[in-house]
Amino acid sequence: MKITDVLSDDSKSGVNHQRPAPGVDVAVLALRFACGLAFWYHGAAILFGAFGGPGPERFAVDHRFPLVVGYLVGLAQVVSAIAVLVGVFIRLAAVALIVVMLGAIFLVHLRHGFDVSNGGMEYALTQLLIAFALLLMGAGAYSLSSRLPARLQRF
Repeated sequence: MKITDVLSDDSKSGVNHQRPAPGVDVAVLALRFACGLAFWYHGAAILFGAFGGPGPERFAVDHRFPLVVGYLVGLAQVVSAIAVLVGVFIRLAAVALIVVMLGAIFLVHLRHGFDVSNGGMEYALTQLLIAFALLLMGAGAYSLSSRLPARLQRF
């Protein structure tokens, strides 16, 4: 059974009927699109210096992280964004994004409070929760995960 299926209980016959929940797969696609584009943008800024971003060296220096962290954060965001956008290995991608967002919240944004306009954790928390939702729901029907072998589709 997929997350997009809803069980309707027929208590008289004792039979559960599965039916697709209308709009759930479209909602998952919308979440994937929003999450994937945001992480592609931020990851490319960190990893490649795209869009006027810092690149891995300046990212690491600005946050007083080792250089390898700059590369790992950018790489995790870019690779996970691609996986989320096309809908393959979405649960692995979601876990990577959750780790990155936990780091962003606790190492960078928490000391600035909640408000994103003050450098707070508002946006990072939102992205963390979207990644968590994708971890729970999977890629949905509109994804390339259905093209993978059955044993790999759960990732």
